[in-house]
Amino acid sequence: MATVRELLDVGIARLRDTGTDTARLDTELLLAHAVGTDRTAVIAHTDALVGDGPAARFMTFVERRAKGEPVAYIRGIKEFHGLAFGVDARALIPRPETERLVELTELETVRALVGAPRPAGAPKLRVIDVGAGSGAVAVTLAVLLRRRGMLDEVALTASDVSEEALQLARENAVAHAVGDRVTFVAADLLPGTETEPWDVVVANLPYVRSDAVPDLPVAASFEPVIALDGGSDGLAVIGRLVDQLVVGLAHDGAAFIEIGWDQEEELRALVAERLPGWSIEIERDLGGLPRVAILRRGS
Repeated sequence: MATVRELLDVGIARLRDTGTDTARLDTELLLAHAVGTDRTAVIAHTDALVGDGPAARFMTFVERRAKGEPVAYIRGIKEFHGLAFGVDARALIPRPETERLVELTELETVRALVGAPRPAGAPKLRVIDVGAGSGAVAVTLAVLLRRRGMLDEVALTASDVSEEALQLARENAVAHAVGDRVTFVAADLLPGTETEPWDVVVANLPYVRSDAVPDLPVAASFEPVIALDGGSDGLAVIGRLVDQLVVGLAHDGAAFIEIGWDQEEELRALVAERLPGWSIEIERDLGGLPRVAILRRGS
């Protein structure tokens, strides 16, 4: 039997040969997954022996990673905002940048709930996650609002055009005990706007330019193209959502939309053209890059 250190050395060398920038981290995560423990235990017990079965699984994982498959898909899990989400090829892997989108949306929801007294029997605040994918945004919002004791005052919906992605989102909602607190709807962007507008809209839609998709890191080739390709300018899907906000967003509501780091000026121009009189703010991520657009009707 090989030791943890020996297997790590083999895995790191293999991934470095393929040009993987995160060879050590990836190898540690994959070995931990193969033996059924966490990365901390692997690092702390490098002299421990690893059975032949787990060692073989580990080498299979390393080869999958060497071919470009994301570690998150191999492990079947991705951490997001302190929560663990099941992930697979049905949906995009949650990115750290999207945590900023969640933080801003939660803040807006809380402000709306505490900003003015809500009389008994008042309708719940209608919040929708558009393009829900794995459900990371909607489920995290539900968990955060539950911690604040505010979830009963919110009607939270998650929509996606992909039935497969919605099923993954449902699975993640159940895993975090909010499966009965989020309504999942198969829809092309905003559903039900003809009957009642939404108070808070949050969206992480595809925004990569079509001609840039082939140049993305090889790991992205394992993810659904529909979740990445935003059309020739990267704003095709976002633009359709912007059009729907005219009737889909409540008069005093707000929409939070994740964008590419280089799309601020183009989006400002698009909003000025299609939503004259509306305001647009751009919030930056931890790297200081434009990341979240906040749209509201003009006063």
